[in-house]
Amino acid sequence: MIPSILPTYNRAPLTFVEGEGSWLIEADGRRFLDLGAGIAVNALGHAHPALVAALTAQAQKLWHTSNLYNIPAQQELADRLVEATFADTVFFTNSGTEACELAVKMARRHFHDAGQPERTDIIAFEGSFHGRSAAGIAAAGSEKMTKGFGPLLPGFTHLPWGDHDALYAAITCRTAAILIEPVQGEGGIRPLPDVCLKGLRDLCDEHGILLILDEVQCGMGRTGRLFAHEWAGIDPDIMMVAKGIGGGFPLGAVLATEHAASAMIAGTHGSTYGGNPLACAVGCAVMDQIANEDFLQDVRARAGYMRQRLEALVATHPDVFQAVRGSGFMLGLKCNLPNTDVLNACYAQSLCAVPAADNVLRLLPPLNISEADMAAALTRLDKAAAALSSC
Repeated sequence: MIPSILPTYNRAPLTFVEGEGSWLIEADGRRFLDLGAGIAVNALGHAHPALVAALTAQAQKLWHTSNLYNIPAQQELADRLVEATFADTVFFTNSGTEACELAVKMARRHFHDAGQPERTDIIAFEGSFHGRSAAGIAAAGSEKMTKGFGPLLPGFTHLPWGDHDALYAAITCRTAAILIEPVQGEGGIRPLPDVCLKGLRDLCDEHGILLILDEVQCGMGRTGRLFAHEWAGIDPDIMMVAKGIGGGFPLGAVLATEHAASAMIAGTHGSTYGGNPLACAVGCAVMDQIANEDFLQDVRARAGYMRQRLEALVATHPDVFQAVRGSGFMLGLKCNLPNTDVLNACYAQSLCAVPAADNVLRLLPPLNISEADMAAALTRLDKAAAALSSC
């Protein structure tokens, strides 16, 4: 008999009922250090006082009206995102998956209204993850994501990660955009080198195509800048955002330049819940904390310390770990043992992490994790590796 919850997840045998800061509390009372942060969602940890206060205050006034009306918190959050980024305009969604759908629509509509309706193709990359909608799985293209869900949305070209020759050869008169994550998350914490991101920007400019960045996982301070592309000193035309922007409350967004978004007029897209008062009140509170250079500088310093400690851990347990990958607090441990075995050993030490492709274990702690909690987490990770080494 099928269970009441559709069985699409292989869940760990854990039931968390409370959270505080970098800690999760299991139903049986055990306290787990959280290096997963809800897959990079709880950017400020659990039950952050400022987010709780913002949500509570808004909940006591107004929850939802729909986008038939002006929403003050939505306007405030949009203005703040425009001020802090390359973007001229913002559309709010409930998730990164919805952001991907709009990004694809926006790119294609741009060229349709520019008198080039044949330019519909989007170049994407092996190992990518852009959500599980029709456009998202078509963009990723892997058998794991697409098997059994055909016919797939057409118009996507999939290239090997890092194959420059294939990229140049793939651009045709039908190409509308290049879609890429500055740091692949599900794909195994694979950062795109700054020089390559600069090269993509130049290539898009040369051929008059749009650059779409998926910063759903690597954005909102995760790499030590507000958005990861800032390290390369370039701007995209369209950017997908979600996860950390809501600090745990469902919220996403598409940020775009006026050039890219000008064809998206009334009636071309919509959302019932997207950008509602509750979500945007929390989003503004998240921006108060994260869109702050002192905060981001602190993230960079503590993430640098954590990476040094992880490098030492790899050297101490070469039979378990091969290398450290990533940027800021978006880190991955390339494992020599199956990453699921390493994850289970972490659970045994009351430590949460997130598996990824290429046999990588993702470490995505809250951006405000304390030095004491970092030290405790690294000690538990060391004990987990030692337990595996002794087997």
